[in-house]
Amino acid sequence: MSILWHITSLLLLSSCTPGFSMHDGIVGGKVSIPHSRPYMVYIHEYASICAGFLVREDFVMTAAHCKSSHLKVYLGVNDTTFLPDVVAVVPFPHPQFKDNAPGHDIMLLKLKTPATLNKTVKTIALPKKENLKHATLKDCMVMGWGLEDYNSGRPSRVLKEANVTLLDSKNCETPDTICSAGMSGPAKGDSGGPLVCGDVAQGIVSYYKQQSNGDYCTRYTDISQYLQWIHDTMNPCSAPT
Repeated sequence: MSILWHITSLLLLSSCTPGFSMHDGIVGGKVSIPHSRPYMVYIHEYASICAGFLVREDFVMTAAHCKSSHLKVYLGVNDTTFLPDVVAVVPFPHPQFKDNAPGHDIMLLKLKTPATLNKTVKTIALPKKENLKHATLKDCMVMGWGLEDYNSGRPSRVLKEANVTLLDSKNCETPDTICSAGMSGPAKGDSGGPLVCGDVAQGIVSYYKQQSNGDYCTRYTDISQYLQWIHDTMNPCSAPT
């Protein structure tokens, strides 16, 4: 995985300021009904894991900090004890992403063999336009195979999910983010998974930190801010509109 950045000099405020732990698992929440989230993608690299989600038959979306030369990508997974054949991919991290600074934490993985869509493997919709007011997003949830405790433990063997409460976007510090806070949410191992609101993938799990009140604040890359880059990467030969 990428080298992680860590800012230790900042106070833990009630907003999502930098100072965080990357390679974020679902704490709290519940076990997902098997294959009820068929867009979810399990990403493994040596001892580390990430999540991703299928956005087209030939593309998976995840976090740029999950990039590695040894990514193993699996579709249609519920229980990681039983993994299907690995899918070879070509990574396309956002060109402005940097290992030592927040922002632009988005990556597309092109599948060398397009997925066959069925009951256990499906795509999820992306936002159609920029979200100017994140407060309008309702009924949001996150999911993944990461740790079930923020500070210790082992990754979950089965997919888990949790509802999250979004914060006002002004508390997210950078313009390309959506934030949530609470005692349930993503932890280590859930990076790259989707923030799903109304059956649409609105964000990508990027990092989390603990606030002064004990709650955890998670920062998600706002997918709607990258629609043009997504289109250009997935359709490199298309004519401009």
